[in-house]
Amino acid sequence: MSASVSVWLVLLAAVLAANLPFINQRWLGLVPRSTPKSLGIHLLELVICYGLVGALGLALEKADGQIYPQGWEFYATTGALFLTLAFPGFVYRYLYKRHG
Repeated sequence: MSASVSVWLVLLAAVLAANLPFINQRWLGLVPRSTPKSLGIHLLELVICYGLVGALGLALEKADGQIYPQGWEFYATTGALFLTLAFPGFVYRYLYKRHG
């Protein structure tokens, strides 16, 4: 797999994973819940999804060659990007007014 395909795959996974906690009421999109999820549960799922996308990126980087060491700046930047990607799902769940 080429490097550009890997980058697009990680970006697509990040967009889907960032919005997953907000678009359904299942735990991590898999396990049904009897009660609606709170904001805290959504944020916990968001952190877990961030870690899963990071693991995917790490695996693709390892398959492509050498894994480069990252500092705190990398994680701060990718965390902010992940939160930005989660904004549409957050708006849909908490700010969008449903009529009817």
